[in-house]
Amino acid sequence: MKGRTISPGKASGAALVSRSPLSFYGGVDPKTGIVIEKGHELEGECVKGRVLVFPQGKGSTVGSYVIYGLKKNGVAPAAIVNQETETIVATGVILAGIPCVDKIDIGKIKTGDKVVVDADNGTVEIVQEIT
Repeated sequence: MKGRTISPGKASGAALVSRSPLSFYGGVDPKTGIVIEKGHELEGECVKGRVLVFPQGKGSTVGSYVIYGLKKNGVAPAAIVNQETETIVATGVILAGIPCVDKIDIGKIKTGDKVVVDADNGTVEIVQEIT
């Protein structure tokens, strides 16, 4: 799938997919990488080393620093894939050096799929689908 580069780099890993927006400030613990937003479909899941796939971010601009904190604490996602990356996520992934691509049809990706993100070229490839 061809999208738009938000933050360059290459990464791969198992996808962790949300069909709803994600808030990093108050939604993801920057020390553990665990989604703590009450009632969110990813509540209790850890983003560490995964390709985090969600439509777009939401919430406070402090979310950018939470993304940076995830990276600094060694619990960041390997890459982020969005339908539409808004300013909060864009700023965070650039500060943290996390590969990020948007303009992707995230409906084609399922949690557990092995995904390769080549943000240098704006591509996302599902290399192994879960059954």
